[in-house]
Amino acid sequence: MAEYLSHLRVERGSSPRTVEAYARDLGDYAAFLAKRGVESADGVRRDDVVAYESALIERGFAPASVKRRVSAIKGFHRFLVREGYAQANPTDALALPKIPEALPDVLSIGQVNALMASVCGNAPADLRDRALLEVLYGCGLRASEAVGLDVGDVLLDEGYVRVTGKGNKERISPVSGAAAAALAEYLAHGRGEMRRADGAQASAVFLNARGGRLSRQSVHAIVARAGLAIGVGNLHPHTLRHSFATHMLEGGADLRVIQEILGHADISTTQVYTHVNRSHIREEYLAAHPRAKL
Repeated sequence: MAEYLSHLRVERGSSPRTVEAYARDLGDYAAFLAKRGVESADGVRRDDVVAYESALIERGFAPASVKRRVSAIKGFHRFLVREGYAQANPTDALALPKIPEALPDVLSIGQVNALMASVCGNAPADLRDRALLEVLYGCGLRASEAVGLDVGDVLLDEGYVRVTGKGNKERISPVSGAAAAALAEYLAHGRGEMRRADGAQASAVFLNARGGRLSRQSVHAIVARAGLAIGVGNLHPHTLRHSFATHMLEGGADLRVIQEILGHADISTTQVYTHVNRSHIREEYLAAHPRAKL
């Protein structure tokens, strides 16, 4: 297991958080197998894996969490066979559990405008929070990607930011309009005021009050606070990312372009937004067609 985790970290480029999640999942799986008397990799049977999947469901795990764990187990067994630790893969014929398709939560364009207007002060923290909200929505960034931005990643004259996403994969995201203006104002008049006691600053774009890199937890708190200001409870940074993709699609953007901006490795991940867009088309149809309603 230690070798597999090292393989994920070094050869696959998985983030520390991803490796930690795999370690927890596989540790729980190993403990389950031990209780069933399984003592070696070759001792694992398909029934053992199916029993573990059933146990997860009985323990109240969400369908997406069960799917993630089964996926981790399948990858682990493939590694065991490839490296010669096992003769056969008991998960070869095991399909990943299907999960109900849930459409992502999105804000309306009116709610997005109200959200941005809710941060109206000119203090350094206000300029930062407004720029953060604009960049999360304007560039479709994850919270971790926003806090990972360094000053050298922002090229406003060229109209883009350089983003490091999952698996340390780098991509380019366009930035313009309100997002570029808010970011420029913060960099010019807000960020320089956020210094440590020794006068130094982190290289990060988004700083905390002590001059260090803003944390993901702080991003969540800033977004949630802005959401409450417009009457939206428990607003999550990912909702702004979902809203970005939905509004882009509704505005006529190509799905492949949205995939590239979001940094999705697989187009199927981006295709969920086509369902959101279809529901929008239906609403427009019902509202506009003279014979759509009885």
